[in-house]
Amino acid sequence: MTAATDAPGTGSKREQKTRERNLGRVQARAAVVDARAEFAGTLNALEDKLNVPKQLGIRVDRAKAKARAFADRNPGAAIAVAIGAVVVVAGVVALVVRAAVDDD
Repeated sequence: MTAATDAPGTGSKREQKTRERNLGRVQARAAVVDARAEFAGTLNALEDKLNVPKQLGIRVDRAKAKARAFADRNPGAAIAVAIGAVVVVAGVVALVVRAAVDDD
C-alpha cells in the first residue's frame, strides 16, 4: 500500500460508509454493555434493599459496633445500662409469673 491510501479520509465513499456503519455498531454494542451493567447494578441494589434478613443483620451489626464503642468509652455507664436492663427483664418476668400464678 502506498502512503496515500493509508491517510485518513482516503478510500471510496462505500468504504467510508462501511467504516461509519461498523463504528456505529461498535458504539451501540458498547452502549448495550454499559446499559446492562448499570441495570444489573440497579437490580443488585434493589435486591439488597428488599432483603429484610440482610438489612436486619446489617442494622444489628451496626448496633453491636455502637454498643462496643460506648462500652469502650464509658465502661461504668455500660455496666449500669446492663444492670438496668437485667432489672427490667427480671421485673417483666416476675410480673408474667405472678399473673400466671394468680390465674390458676
